[in-house]
Amino acid sequence: MASPSGNLIMKLVSASVAVANRAGIIIRDVLKKGELGIVDKGINDLQTEADRSAQRCIVASLASQFPTITIIGEENLEDDVDQSDFAWVVSDSDADVMKETCPTNLSQVKEEDVVVWVDPLDGTQEYTQGFLDHVTVLIGVAVGGRAIGGVIHQPYYNYKSAPENDLGRTIWGVVGLGAYGFERREPPKDRRIITTTRSHSTDIVREAIDALKPDEVIRIGGAGHKVLLVLEGKAHAYVFASKGCKKWDTCAPEAVLNSAGGKLTDVHGNYLRYDADVQHVNSAGIIATHDASTHDWYVQRIPESLRAILPEKEPHQGNA
Repeated sequence: MASPSGNLIMKLVSASVAVANRAGIIIRDVLKKGELGIVDKGINDLQTEADRSAQRCIVASLASQFPTITIIGEENLEDDVDQSDFAWVVSDSDADVMKETCPTNLSQVKEEDVVVWVDPLDGTQEYTQGFLDHVTVLIGVAVGGRAIGGVIHQPYYNYKSAPENDLGRTIWGVVGLGAYGFERREPPKDRRIITTTRSHSTDIVREAIDALKPDEVIRIGGAGHKVLLVLEGKAHAYVFASKGCKKWDTCAPEAVLNSAGGKLTDVHGNYLRYDADVQHVNSAGIIATHDASTHDWYVQRIPESLRAILPEKEPHQGNA
């Protein structure tokens, strides 16, 4: 049964928090068993049993509660699998999310207006290499082509110091309401810290970073993890002047960052589109900043010669 329109966004984000937590348990369980079932999808692009099982959990759980929303996941799984049979289907919701009031401009959204973008395990390469704090589960909610809600779950948060039953944290946000589950701190005022890719660097990516004259560059895996550094003031900006990042990598982080007062766009300063038929690749790169007020500074300092290489208008899927 479709949710009442006035509560749909909060119910969907609440359900996404609950299912992201369950996906985190699946990811930890797969690693604990040691049977990763790695599939090589391409250069620096791996898939594991944790990716597959977590996506099935997320998609089946959300589809069972919100049957007419569009869900797009990273992993290309068998269409003939009856996902409702899986024991891990989650029907719970998060009570803390449901205590909040939906922003007025989102109160009349219907299920058919919503596209959910799912990255069941962002940072798969890091997951297989033991960089576990880089791993996130990303569930982004888009309406009218814009990211308006997001959930970022870190299944291994505090994994080096916390007991196993205290592992993980979940951060969520709705644009116009706010972001929750973390402590937002200001980045240092006397130096500029940039975070960027750990494994997908190119001459163009490096040239864009150099143009910003950073005092420190943090190279880590996972778009979700990079945006978390920006959210928590550990970096001023996340800059990636290249195609390669996908919509499921950025929808949730963009929504959470914008909810917290930051901003995420392509290198031209354009917001990303998350319509159901949009090309999946973010073909014009990423700039994400802790403060929306400083965002234009970063965009303007990317050399025009580099921006000219990256298309300003996003093609639709199939028209790349």
